[in-house]
Amino acid sequence: MKKINICVRCHLHILALLFLVACHPSESDQETASQAAEPFVSTMTMKPAQLDIFETLPARVAAVRVAAIRPQISGIVQHRLFKQGREVKAGDPLFQLDPAPFQADVDTARATLQKAQATLKRAMDKASYLKPLLDADAISRQEYDDAVLQRDQANADVAQAQATLARRLLDLNYTRVTAPIAGRIDQTLVSEGALVSRSDTTPMTRIEQIDQVFVDVRRPASSLESINQALPTGSAESAAATQTNINILHPNGQPYPLQGQLLFSGIHIDPSTGDVLLRVLVDNEQRLLLPGMFVKARVLRSRYTNALTAPQQAIVHIGGVPHIWTIDSHDRAALKPVALGALVQGQYHVKAGLNAGDHIVVEGKERLQDGITVHQRPWQASPPL
Repeated sequence: MKKINICVRCHLHILALLFLVACHPSESDQETASQAAEPFVSTMTMKPAQLDIFETLPARVAAVRVAAIRPQISGIVQHRLFKQGREVKAGDPLFQLDPAPFQADVDTARATLQKAQATLKRAMDKASYLKPLLDADAISRQEYDDAVLQRDQANADVAQAQATLARRLLDLNYTRVTAPIAGRIDQTLVSEGALVSRSDTTPMTRIEQIDQVFVDVRRPASSLESINQALPTGSAESAAATQTNINILHPNGQPYPLQGQLLFSGIHIDPSTGDVLLRVLVDNEQRLLLPGMFVKARVLRSRYTNALTAPQQAIVHIGGVPHIWTIDSHDRAALKPVALGALVQGQYHVKAGLNAGDHIVVEGKERLQDGITVHQRPWQASPPL
């Protein structure tokens, strides 16, 4: 019986010892538990880079040059010499006016010139004949002077007749109306048999040059400073850079395969809207843009040479104020308020609150607290779809 009690006591001592060991974990176990309490976060380093911010604005297409075709003379339209809606070249004939009355004027002017030339010849011969007689005192000085006066007057009559003939020939040439510029011609606004005049308010037709077009953009005058920064300075490099800043879009936002070059901003502000005009020159060889079309233009609004950007998912809003979790050199987390600018392709422009070289938390911020130690791993951006 005594032996049994001794065994029971030994077992009780062993159980008590095991209980004490279990209640005091080893240092390695404590270290493992501490590491498990430190969360893993994905971080990125803030690096300054150039940031271009664009805005999409409504715009309207206008032809580079527009020629309203009007006659230089009054006459009857005989023929239309072009196909409506087609391309024409400078100098191509467009209309033929009745040349008969103008040809008659040319014939009359030519006959008048011949008559004046004959009178001049006779006056010159007379003055030449009288000159020796004057030297021999066979005639009076007055008689010779009258002959010289008639010669000079006949010479003036010839010059006047020549000018009249040139004018009549010009009017005859104007009976064929030609294209002053190259471009696409509109519909005809007069028909054969119509009487047209240079004083008509309605043109015979119109030609619009559209191998290049203007895209006129209306932009708030408050952005004049950024407009001036976007204008080319005259160098080839700046002009090429500006050309890539203007993209032309369909009204639904789909881009045209076209790029424009910003020419200038207007010098007047529309008092009713407060907008200023931006004129963009666009090459339009495929005739994708037609005058009067409404399009959209993607215009450079501002440019920052050393901007800091942060992914949209890194932003935490607390009380309406944006914050970003940062990690210091000792792997401790801290929540900092920041000032944000524009959102560009999923990246916010951080205007204030962060510095270049700061480590910010992009993923894993749900378990963070101020001062907590974390394990960092580089954040990998998702590839664009």
